[in-house]
Amino acid sequence: MRVKVRLFARLRELAGCGDWDADVDDLDGTASAAAVWQAAVRRHPALEPFSGAISCAVNANFARLTTAVHDGDEVAFLPPVSGG
Repeated sequence: MRVKVRLFARLRELAGCGDWDADVDDLDGTASAAAVWQAAVRRHPALEPFSGAISCAVNANFARLTTAVHDGDEVAFLPPVSGG
């Protein structure tokens, strides 16, 4: 299946691009946002250190990494936010 991947802030900087279409394995119909993140990390290994701290959104709605994704969905990843 194909999804639109969007990266924001530091993740976009590390990847060198903000969005692309990704092919994600969905052999059993249970692809999740986590599978999309793993596809992003395979494409851009510099993202891997953020694996335990990212937030995501599916079709512009904040979601958990366990959220199911479907062909044509948009999956966005955001780094942790800090500030004061």
